[in-house]
Amino acid sequence: MRAPKKKSAKVQTSVTYNPATGEQVAEYTNTDMRSFPQIMEKARRAQKDWAQKSFRQRARHILRMRRYITEHADELALTVSRENGKSRIDALATEVIPCSLAVRWYAKNAGKVLGETRLNRSSWLFFNKQSKIVRVPWGVVGIISPWNYPLSIPFGEVVMALMAGNAVILKVAAVTLSCGKAIENIVAAAGLPDGLFTHVIGSGGEVSTAMIDNGIGKIFFTGSVPTGKKLMAQAAAKLVPLSLELGGKDPMIVLGDADLERATNGAAWAGYQNAGQSCGGVERIYVHSSVYQAFVDLLAQKTKAIRHGADTDFNVDMGAVTTKDQYNTIKSHLTSAVKKGAKVVAESQSSASAGKNGNFFPATLVTHVNHNMDLMREETFGPILPVMKFDDIEEAINLANDCSMGLTASIWTKNTRLAKKIAPRIQSGVVTINDHLYTHGLSETPWGGFKESGLGRTHSALGLEEMTQPQIINWDLINPPRNLWWFPFSKETYEALKSALIFSAPRGPLSWLRASLHLTVFSLKKMFSKWQ
Repeated sequence: MRAPKKKSAKVQTSVTYNPATGEQVAEYTNTDMRSFPQIMEKARRAQKDWAQKSFRQRARHILRMRRYITEHADELALTVSRENGKSRIDALATEVIPCSLAVRWYAKNAGKVLGETRLNRSSWLFFNKQSKIVRVPWGVVGIISPWNYPLSIPFGEVVMALMAGNAVILKVAAVTLSCGKAIENIVAAAGLPDGLFTHVIGSGGEVSTAMIDNGIGKIFFTGSVPTGKKLMAQAAAKLVPLSLELGGKDPMIVLGDADLERATNGAAWAGYQNAGQSCGGVERIYVHSSVYQAFVDLLAQKTKAIRHGADTDFNVDMGAVTTKDQYNTIKSHLTSAVKKGAKVVAESQSSASAGKNGNFFPATLVTHVNHNMDLMREETFGPILPVMKFDDIEEAINLANDCSMGLTASIWTKNTRLAKKIAPRIQSGVVTINDHLYTHGLSETPWGGFKESGLGRTHSALGLEEMTQPQIINWDLINPPRNLWWFPFSKETYEALKSALIFSAPRGPLSWLRASLHLTVFSLKKMFSKWQ
């Protein structure tokens, strides 16, 4: 009798849509998570060889990516725009160009940052000891990235990981899979060893579980605070280390002497750019009472002048919200605030390209807000700028710090010296003066936050160090049979150790001389005599 045929498992796929039009963009086959152990094993083998290459050899591969980015800039910007919803200008400025800059900086500086460091000896008691720090790659690292910057956030971390000597398994957001495929193409241009980089497609939960269960070295996650907490709890069971870049509720403080033209231009860009979907963008504004009304009036004019819609011919300033869920969150925060007394004073204008199927939320300026509203306490992640007034700097600092998150902040004033004094008092990982948000594009500046905005840092030298573990290597200049503190013990050993203490912290020149003579005689006797 013939055995019945086994039913083949149904192939799972993921579909992405254009948030500005509702049209399907692409469909991709999900990674079979049953193959994850083989993916990990292949990555481990490739990583062992890759880690033996010098930084200069790695850089030769990595720099090939920059040429690909330049030659395919239009294609990359369009890919981001179609799946994330931002304009092509926004995509080029905040995603494509930073990717190119990241390649150059990490290729040039990884060796300087991660090269071995010789340590100065802490005391002449250990004259015979030498130490150095070397940075050891984690092995295989996992990168789980968000949809708000679907190209630049994961790509920068991929480059850091590779330059540090790791293999990479990347999982991008389900709604921006074409951006993950674009990263595959960029990395392929580098000619890396097979298996060193893998892009997997699947749900965040199943991928993170597969990573943890299969011994991933470290996970780098960018996303919301609640998801970050869940991932941290999941990783804790096996002590898998994490780098978490989470949400922000970023304050902008405008002092009475600020240049209001620049301040309102900066607020409009950092608050409405990417439809407000920037964890480091302006989410709340505090303005000194002496210039409050002038600031609101000027920002209202600029808010009304902004055009939102689909990017058909570079004719819009702000695109669509990426997901319907996020759109509903933004709407909920605004509706709740208005019910509690907030007033909408200006909205952006809808362009002809803003069809009914797009997730378009207008740039919105709101006043009469307070800290009893979700709009001022929870991450809105949308194009809403709520403005409050304050009377003195202490009040502004307290308002800025009255939040569970602390990713970025900004201070706007003509008095740079004063701003530099205020900045350390703001509980935030980044504080900019007369600007906001842009440091995410500077490879040399660390990115990360205080409080619930995350753990660890990405970008810069600190980001490269996060991609490795520090290892101490210690050795002797000469190798006597025994150290001073080794067996066998005796009363002489005790007295010699007391002399060592006095030698390291003498009461005066005479006590130092007596201690050093005693210590020298005993050390020579113990180190070069046999254990009997």
